[in-house]
Amino acid sequence: MKINFKVSPDHVKTIEKLPGAWSIDDYKKLLEIMDYGDTTGMTDAELEEMALLSLSDNETNDAAEIVLEYLFKDQLNKGQRENLSHEMLNEHPWEEYSDLSMHETFFNAGQILYKAYNGKFPHPKAIHFNVTFSVKSSMMLDVFKEDTEEQVIRILAQGMPENTLLKRLFKDELAHGGLTDAANIIWQLKKVSQEETAITFDVLSSNRWFEDIKYLEDFEATIEFEQE
Repeated sequence: MKINFKVSPDHVKTIEKLPGAWSIDDYKKLLEIMDYGDTTGMTDAELEEMALLSLSDNETNDAAEIVLEYLFKDQLNKGQRENLSHEMLNEHPWEEYSDLSMHETFFNAGQILYKAYNGKFPHPKAIHFNVTFSVKSSMMLDVFKEDTEEQVIRILAQGMPENTLLKRLFKDELAHGGLTDAANIIWQLKKVSQEETAITFDVLSSNRWFEDIKYLEDFEATIEFEQE
C-alpha cells in the first residue's frame, strides 16, 4: 500500500542539554568517584555545582576520562577511554563515533565537560522539534505502530536536500526500509497527540542528522507499507 503524507515540522529549536540527561544521583556518583566526601545536606543545585567544580579541578583529559568511565564502564575499555579523553578536546564523538548507539551518551559526556570547563571542550548541540504527519485514512497511521523511528526518518528525509547526510549514508534503507540504526539516529521520540487522520511526534536527535529540518516548510511524502 502506498501512503501519502502531508508533513508539518514545527517548534524546531537547538538545545544544549538533553532532558533527563544528568540526575542528582548522577552528580552524587561522580562526586563519589572523585572522592569528594560527604554530600549530606547539599541541595540539588549545590550537588550539580560541586560536581562541575570537582571535574574542573582535574586536567581536561583526566576529567573526560572520569566522565567516560562513569558513562561507558561496560562499553569502553581503559585504553579506549584514555584515547577518547584526549580526542574529546577537539572532536565530536556524539556525531563521529562509529557505534551510533553510543552517540546520545557521548552527547551527555560532552555537555557536562563543556559546562565544567566553560567552553574548553566542543559545544554539543542537538535538535528538538515536533512533526505532524497527516493522511487521508486513519488506517494509514498503522505505519507508525512498529519501527516507529524508522518510518519517521524515512518520511522526514524526503523533504530534506539530496546532499543531506541521511540521504548520502542511508540511501537504500530510506528507499526500501531496513534502517537498523533508526533508534540510534532518533535519540528520543514521543507521541504528542493522535487524531483520526493525523499524528504528532516530539523528536530529539543530533544536529548531524536533522539540521536541515530548520529550513523546511510543509511538504508531501510517500512511502510503501505492507500491512500484515
